[in-house]
Amino acid sequence: MTLKQIALQYISALEKGDVDLIISLFSENGIVESPLYGTNKASVFYTTLSEDTTASELKVKGMFEEQESLRLALFFEYTWTLKNGKIVTFDVVDILTVDEHHKINSLQIIYDTVNTRTLFKEIHN
Repeated sequence: MTLKQIALQYISALEKGDVDLIISLFSENGIVESPLYGTNKASVFYTTLSEDTTASELKVKGMFEEQESLRLALFFEYTWTLKNGKIVTFDVVDILTVDEHHKINSLQIIYDTVNTRTLFKEIHN
């Protein structure tokens, strides 16, 4: 499986909220670094995200593969409907690092939290 295929499978599973499929794309010790949730094992991060989410809509804007490496950056628009019904849309860059077995070792999520942090705090108070 190519890096782009892994990335597209990840985006599809994230939009569907298919936590089991997302977690299956990660290595056993795969981690996610998130501006809101901190650094967690992938299974913990996606389970928690799923609990906080009613719906997700993603629009891929670009993929940038680093030659001679196992890293790829995904650029997409994320429309997040939180469990309290509030909706926020923002641009995201996810940087995926994949191991030799085509499993995601790490995923770093990068976005401006100015619009999401307040809504996030509302569902965690």
